[in-house]
Amino acid sequence: MTQGRAFRYYEFVMAAFVTVLICSNLIGPAKICQLDLPLLGTVVFGAGALFFPISYVFGDILTEVYGYARARRVIWAGFAGLGFASFMAAVVVALPPAPFWQHQPEYEVAFGSTWRIVAASMIAYFCGEFVNSFVLARMKILTAGKWLWTRTIGSTIVGEAVDSALFYPLAFYGSGIIPDDKLPLVMLAQFVAKVAVEVAFTPITYKVVGWLKRAENDDYYYRKLDFNPFSVKA
Repeated sequence: MTQGRAFRYYEFVMAAFVTVLICSNLIGPAKICQLDLPLLGTVVFGAGALFFPISYVFGDILTEVYGYARARRVIWAGFAGLGFASFMAAVVVALPPAPFWQHQPEYEVAFGSTWRIVAASMIAYFCGEFVNSFVLARMKILTAGKWLWTRTIGSTIVGEAVDSALFYPLAFYGSGIIPDDKLPLVMLAQFVAKVAVEVAFTPITYKVVGWLKRAENDDYYYRKLDFNPFSVKA
């Protein structure tokens, strides 16, 4: 890949990634859903878990097509966007409501996440996304660019494992919201659900990656790249 070259669709994929990330973290967690599924029975989950894994799909696409360095910049952009959205939500919730506006309690439920949960979400996202991107980049070398499904699913398994292992203890351990002895079960259920979404999206990922590689006329390998997550160099 030529450094500094222009891409036709990189910005669109970046925008999609950041949009899914912010929406799944800001809109989704406010609602707890329950579904009665065949074989599995009653399943309870946060609505955000349904869409958050899509950000990993976009992360896989970015790393596979545009390279780890450009994916790294997008991860930082997502981190900044998520941070601003959380800050804005906190400020808006804290503003005193007009006397005739009677929806403050509902607004606080929807957008009033505690700073502990926000901080846990951002730490888990940061670590999980970088692990996901790093594993996919290294696996691409090991597989010589073959078997894309092994990279997308394998990197997601590791990335989502890191995400879940960090988020739930940091956000809920000792809080009383979720009993401490139930945390491992909740973590496992969310992890399985997120990986299942990645598996379900694999055919679409294949088509999007193939189309973007042809459109951009590029396919990047990472043999001598600095994997430092704190750099923003492309």
